[in-house]
Amino acid sequence: MRAVVQRVGSASVSVGDETIATIGRGLLILLGVRDGDEDADADKLARKLLALRIFEDADGRMNLSVGDAGGEILCVSNFTVYGDTRRGNRPSFVEAAPPEEAERLYERARAALGAKGGRFGAHMAVTLVNDGPVTVILDT
Repeated sequence: MRAVVQRVGSASVSVGDETIATIGRGLLILLGVRDGDEDADADKLARKLLALRIFEDADGRMNLSVGDAGGEILCVSNFTVYGDTRRGNRPSFVEAAPPEEAERLYERARAALGAKGGRFGAHMAVTLVNDGPVTVILDT
């Protein structure tokens, strides 16, 4: 699994004209599932994301997790984080998991995070206010 994590002041996700999830200060996670990922990968990634210390403490040091900082989490499925452009200019997505398996593992990770989420498989518009900006990529 791969997560592109952004520390945000706020974020939301919409499908068409409907806003389906919104958060204040916290983490926006674009989550991709790789072919061959298992339940253990979803669980491990969720634990790592909850423990990730990228929020500033009283001394201005990145020393707090999202929970320590009182933040929220928005997790959006995104198979394109597995886009491979090593050959040519059009990304190949052969590493991404089949939709049925990807949805199951995405939902498992989202639930373990206690995160609000996007709509799997939908064309979504994601709006965010980056804080920092702070962006981290995690792989299992």
